[in-house]
Amino acid sequence: MINFLVNRFSKIISFVILSVGAIVILSPLFVVLYTSFSATGNQDFRFTFEYYRQAWEMGDFVLAFFNSALVAIAVTFSQIVTSALAGYALARMEFRGKNFILLLIIATLVIPIQLLVIPIFLILRNAHLINTYGALILPSAANGFGIFLMRQYFRTIPIELEQAAELDGANRLQVIWHILLPLAKPAVITLFLFTFIGEWNDLFKPLVFTSNPQLKTVQLALASFQEQFTSNWSLLMAAVVISTIPVIFLFILGQKQFIEGIGTTGLKN
Repeated sequence: MINFLVNRFSKIISFVILSVGAIVILSPLFVVLYTSFSATGNQDFRFTFEYYRQAWEMGDFVLAFFNSALVAIAVTFSQIVTSALAGYALARMEFRGKNFILLLIIATLVIPIQLLVIPIFLILRNAHLINTYGALILPSAANGFGIFLMRQYFRTIPIELEQAAELDGANRLQVIWHILLPLAKPAVITLFLFTFIGEWNDLFKPLVFTSNPQLKTVQLALASFQEQFTSNWSLLMAAVVISTIPVIFLFILGQKQFIEGIGTTGLKN
């Protein structure tokens, strides 16, 4: 009886703590949503969708959504391909200097792109890629986090499955495509979410590597929108909500695989 009461009390305390934490974390989102739907007059207060219509039209979000989606999808699939290939090599193949290469790849995680902006800009300029989609895609086509993530997940998959496929005549690429990637779905979805969200929210690359209005992304549109309507908080918050809808939608769809992918990447050294 005492153990039952203790367990019951512990669950109640945990529920209260988690509820308070959720309220604290979600309160800014509530303020943003509440402000975006609110319209104030002299004496009255009412909800309206008008600010969303105005923000969508005035911010030219159709073009911005297209550009951000194109860049985010291209970068995401490029990272999945490069991370899968490099991760497989580091997880399964034996060659001299493998551990040193892995160490270098992990070291790149602590180097922000801001430190590399000048050499990247010079390379893009010499390749005549400034003010093109290539300037937004190529600098992020490979990523150390993705390589390490896929390498760790591949090491959790029994090697006997690959050996059986090789006995049936499959080459390495076929093993990766038909055996490893389907089994590594949680890691792939985790990498997809991390990369897509990061590229969707990226302001630095579009700001530095492009000046063509036809290449503006959601974050550039939101930044220019903020400069114009700093005094109209309802309109500004509506634009913020519009820009975050795709990210929230994707995370809701892939949250289960995301949690599983994060939870299994550290099982093997």
